[in-house]
Amino acid sequence: MALTVDDLTGLLAELENADPVDYGDLPFGEPELRRLVMTALLERHTKLQGSGLSANDVNVTYMLTTGVLVLENLVLHARLLLLQGQRVDVQALLQKYAGK
Repeated sequence: MALTVDDLTGLLAELENADPVDYGDLPFGEPELRRLVMTALLERHTKLQGSGLSANDVNVTYMLTTGVLVLENLVLHARLLLLQGQRVDVQALLQKYAGK
């Protein structure tokens, strides 16, 4: 079954119920931002599927991409905490990514 952007956007919104994203006062709407992100990811997925890479290479690509995103998120979160004068506990920040 091929998932559509609408399907993926809905699933992303459901995931956010368990771990909400703090959009703060950003100058764009949450649904629009979800749709933009999922559209870009679906396009990337389609390109990867047609690239001739093996399934293992596609999985490694996804793992590395996820690693970069987690690292960027961790750094941004740590910077925000430091700007707020709070202590940074890297292990605590990584807990949300740990297998449950």
